Amino acid sequence: MSVHHKQISEPNWNGPDTVEGVQSLLKNIKAHLPELQALLQCCDNEVEDLHYRFYHQSLKVYGIQNLTLQIKAALEKLNPLPEKGLNPWFLEIVAQGTGKRFHFSHNRNWNTHTRPMIEAYYHAHYFLQMACKYGEELEIAPAMMPSGWAGVLYLYNLR
Repeated sequence: MSVHHKQISEPNWNGPDTVEGVQSLLKNIKAHLPELQALLQCCDNEVEDLHYRFYHQSLKVYGIQNLTLQIKAALEKLNPLPEKGLNPWFLEIVAQGTGKRFHFSHNRNWNTHTRPMIEAYYHAHYFLQMACKYGEELEIAPAMMPSGWAGVLYLYNLR
């Protein structure tokens, strides 16, 4: 399933939905920070085994899809402008790396079937890490921003 790519254009930093959206996003992250941190801890506890399962060619690697979807759902709850949705590239990566069921035939083309799951997980995990990091570090959204915070803004189509 392919998501149509939208043109990502230069942001209108003076637009009211962008300025308010950025501050609202940070406020939402801070409000949900304990649950985000708990999810991040859960992921950090599980990823070692799931990553090993990829190289071991174990069907248990398919479990990484559940973590990816949990992260996506947690990130969606933070969206200050839900009508904009999340970044279409992120959604495409997650769609291509989830909803998969193991079949014995996958063993013949293991990477083809499982690497999209790993990729989707790592994109979702990155955004969860950045949300937690900047939810802890920032009091207000800065004009001169670190790359990780800028990445989070792209996830929410605010940059």
